[in-house]
Amino acid sequence: MKKVFKRILSYSKPYLPYLISAIISALIGTLLSLFTPVFIGDAVDLIVGKENVDFVGLRKIAIIITITILISIVFQWIAGVSSSHLAFKTARDIRCELFEKLNEVPLKFIDGNSRGDLISRAVNDIEILSDGLVQIFTQFFTGIVAILGTLGFMLTINFKITIVVVLITPLSLLVAAKITKASHNAYKKQSELRGDAGGYIEEMIGNQKIVKAFSYEKRAEESFDKINKDLCEIGVKATFYSSTTNPSTRFVNGLIYVSVGVAGALAAINGKLSIGQLSSFLTYSNQYTKPFNEISGVVAELQNAIASAERVFNIIDEPSESSDKNLPNLVDCNGNIELKNVSFSYVPEKKLIKNFNLNVKAGQRIAIVGPTGCGKTTIINLLLRFYDIDNGEIKISGQNINKITRNSLRSTYGMVLQDTWLFSGTIAENIAYGRIEATREEIIAAAKATHAHGFIKRLPQGYDTIINEDGGSLSQGQKQLISIARIMLTNPPVLILDEATSSIDIRTEQRIQRAFEKLMKNKTSFIIAHRLSTIRNADMILVMNNGDIIEQGNHEELISKNGFYANLYNSQFET
Repeated sequence: MKKVFKRILSYSKPYLPYLISAIISALIGTLLSLFTPVFIGDAVDLIVGKENVDFVGLRKIAIIITITILISIVFQWIAGVSSSHLAFKTARDIRCELFEKLNEVPLKFIDGNSRGDLISRAVNDIEILSDGLVQIFTQFFTGIVAILGTLGFMLTINFKITIVVVLITPLSLLVAAKITKASHNAYKKQSELRGDAGGYIEEMIGNQKIVKAFSYEKRAEESFDKINKDLCEIGVKATFYSSTTNPSTRFVNGLIYVSVGVAGALAAINGKLSIGQLSSFLTYSNQYTKPFNEISGVVAELQNAIASAERVFNIIDEPSESSDKNLPNLVDCNGNIELKNVSFSYVPEKKLIKNFNLNVKAGQRIAIVGPTGCGKTTIINLLLRFYDIDNGEIKISGQNINKITRNSLRSTYGMVLQDTWLFSGTIAENIAYGRIEATREEIIAAAKATHAHGFIKRLPQGYDTIINEDGGSLSQGQKQLISIARIMLTNPPVLILDEATSSIDIRTEQRIQRAFEKLMKNKTSFIIAHRLSTIRNADMILVMNNGDIIEQGNHEELISKNGFYANLYNSQFET
């Protein structure tokens, strides 16, 4: 826990001025507030046992108390503002580093974790961390100053009674420490279950059409109820432990107050303490024990914040993709691609691609076909270096892709997937995602080339129509057209079309195919398709099964062989 807390504080170093301001302001504000009981004690001594009350003296004391309290409030406000800035800026930097890390981790990490859980860590866990830091910086500093300052004032009044207070204090700390240890594990489990709940909700909302189509609502509710019940139970347990801290320390603090009252009364009877001093001492004993209650509450918040921070740091500590900072960029890509003895598997115990060889010349159209799970999309992931190969090498324009920067490699590819991806913004911004500097004329030209211009112009604001990440009221085909226009605009030397026209009607597909004919001219193209009628014009068709190429050739050659491809092709027309 100490290690995590130190790491959190390391993010606060750039904001040291806020920390200094918070400490100094807390010190001044708290110390000024500690003078008040002394003045009140002096006022009591001016009243008790006096036949003629010194109203002039009381008036002066009242003015001094008022001024002291006002100045104290101002400095405590400054301390609070400085602490809040420190906490929120620290949380902001952690969130930025987390988001940066999510852009740096290998794709297999994203694929291997629930998106909802990752979102929960980036949003909920850091929000809890931020709230915890606010509590720590605003109450912890003032609490420590109040304890030390009060102790000093009590020593000036009566040394022996102060020793009694100090001797009983460790009991309060011992009780808080025991409860804190139990609450940490509960808060940690609560953070994990909160991530599970977020992941499940994101999954259900993102696939609501499927849920409704299969009437899965009831079972989804039952599954969520179980997660929610577990979260409720661990939440109650965590809250119980944290809630026990304050009353437990209050009980010990009550013992301190009683001890001070008895010892102070005896001292007053024996003439070693005035009534005013006793009054001040009782006030100080309350002020001395109050920070312990506040700090015990802060400790509970700290447990929750640290449990959330651990989940955030677990992502930040994930290994990033191997650095390519010192590698050269790929320039003048001619489209020649070679795969030599490539082997790859997502998990070591299950081999997928073994000794794969492929030599693609510039401008060739390569179609990859085969049954589901044979490795078609995996080849694309390896070409783009979303995953690194286990053995062998992949070359583009004669250069090993492991020896050039990823950005320069990926910028040579244009990819259209079966699953479209849009983001919240205008239609124009979505088309220009790969070329943000593109002019409106270039965007419109790309849309016209993909036959998307017609439906875009019919939208309320045309190209300035704002859509959300799921495309809003756009059909699946229209979203696909926008994705294709995006590639048209970037005009890359190598194309990857992974079921690119699967969501488009036959008539529009024919138009798109003509647009692709223009786009693919003099470009190396990889086409993955289940509708084999769309790849008849490919220069080479690779037939894959279980990670191996079992047949290759053009359409006529493969049909004449009457092998795996011929059976696959003819099966489309079977009734």
